[in-house]
This record gives sequence, structure tokens and C-alpha cells, in this order.
Amino acid sequence: MRVISYNLRKHKASGELEALARDYDIDALCLQECDTEDLPESIAGLHLADATRGNRLGLAIYYRKERFTAGETKTFALKKSLHDRVLAPAHERLIGTRVVDNETDHDLVIASFHAAPLTASNSLRRNQIHAAHAELLSMGGGLMTLMVGDFNYPFFTEYLTQQMKDAGYELSLSDRRTYTRYKVFKGHFDFATSQGLMIESVETLPRGASDHLPILISAEYGQDAPGSVSGPETGT
Repeated sequence: MRVISYNLRKHKASGELEALARDYDIDALCLQECDTEDLPESIAGLHLADATRGNRLGLAIYYRKERFTAGETKTFALKKSLHDRVLAPAHERLIGTRVVDNETDHDLVIASFHAAPLTASNSLRRNQIHAAHAELLSMGGGLMTLMVGDFNYPFFTEYLTQQMKDAGYELSLSDRRTYTRYKVFKGHFDFATSQGLMIESVETLPRGASDHLPILISAEYGQDAPGSVSGPETGT
């Protein structure tokens, strides 16, 4: 399974989506900071599952119909930062879609997440991440989950990794930094958390019009994942 996550920087990088979806042969596309009223129903064979409605900086998920059958999509509001209360950039910071893999019959949730900006504390962002995982559980307990997006968490990721491990999730950073606009804020802003999946790689893709670089997540189903058939392990 190949998924791209991309913060479009207030929709500025929207013109790159067709080429990204085509060139990297992806199965799903998770967006942050998009203008949801300007999103097409399909992008290079990917179908729009749904998008947030009340956000100035919207979220959206696209999926490949040949690969997945989509079920419900839900959007969620998370704990607000002071930035959210004053400027109201994002009422909903999480969108998740439950899908069935037509090739393997696996049932999973794919989610796009956008944490509060760096004006908020790491503690608040950790609260949002934990709350996001809890909300996704409401879409089906025990399902495999892949949550990707802009976590706005470039510092002290070792502590966050341990927090995720204690909660039963794997945190996967990309091979290179995903944000380099300001010298002081260089780092891994965009990454993935997962449960029940084997993350093979998270690759930072070339820079486009956004201040964030897109990331490409490659994942496999583990032998013990729900819906797996017995046989040799497929992961690495």
C-alpha cells in the first residue's frame, strides 16, 4: 500500500497532485491545508472519499477505487490551541475513511491529520494525537490504522515515539526533513502513526510549491493483522 501525505500550504501546491498521484502510483492521497471547495472529484484515478467542510485549512482523503472499497468517512474536532481560538484556521483537525482492500479483504482506516501549529505546546499536540487515535477507534475497534499528516512536531520526537509505543502505535519518520523554510524550524513535521501495519519506508519527496515536502508511505499488512491468511510472512 502506497500513500502520499501533503500539506498544500493554503492550497498553493494543488496543481502538483495529478503528477504526484500518477508518478508514484499511489493507492491513497491525504491532504492538509487544501481549499476543499476547489478539490476535484478525482485525481489521476483516485476518488475523493470526503473532505472537511468548516475549515479554512481543509483536510481531504482520496483513494483508488480499484484497490479499495470505501465505507464511512468521519471528520473530528480536537482540542483547540490559542491559535485556533483566535484565528480559527481549522475546526476539524482529523478526517478518517474506513476502507476494505479489494485485493486482500483487509479492513482498515486511513486518516489525514493536522496538529496545532508551533505556537501551541508539544503537550497539546500529544493530546491531539492521542485523541485522534481514540476517535479513529470509534470507526471500528481493532482495525488496522494509518494516520498521516502534518504533526507540527519537529523537536523531542524520541519522547513522542515512546508515547506512541506505550499506546500501541508505531511512529514512522521520513528519511529526510519535510520542512526547511525557516532555519530554526527545520525538521520532520510530516510523518505517520500506525497500528497493525508494517511500515516499510517513509520517503520525503522533492519540494514543490508548498513549504512542506510531500511524504510517501509504503506499508504492508503483517502476518498477525486482522483478516490475514496463514502463510509466509510478507513484511520485512
